[in-house]
Amino acid sequence: MLLPKKVKYRKWHTMRRNPEKPQVETRGTEVSFGSFGLKAFSGARVRSNQIEAARKVLARSTGKAGKVWTRIFPDMPFTQKPPEVGMGKGKGDPQGYCFEVKPGRIVFEVDGIDEKTAREALRKAGTKLPIKSKVIAR
Repeated sequence: MLLPKKVKYRKWHTMRRNPEKPQVETRGTEVSFGSFGLKAFSGARVRSNQIEAARKVLARSTGKAGKVWTRIFPDMPFTQKPPEVGMGKGKGDPQGYCFEVKPGRIVFEVDGIDEKTAREALRKAGTKLPIKSKVIAR
């Protein structure tokens, strides 16, 4: 699974979201490396194990001929309190790392395989992620 080598702070603040202002991605919105990409159409926090599951599907589908690029990296820690712990008593322990995907972000890219295989591989990878996604071509 993906995780940073070291972090400056063990726990992050939760981040604010304004429900009136739609959050859309401004960076990483174009297919840059490969021929086909998986574009997010909804936002969510994608955990490192979900990224790894999608990457494994892509690696299995593309074989040795294809090349896969992962355009997101989970560097934000998320915490969780143990079960049956009351309110208060501080913030929970770090459980893993995630990446906040906003609509418009390219999550994966593939190259070196034909269009039909690439579209099917990216569609399968998209089912492993908690976001609505669409396969796009360069």
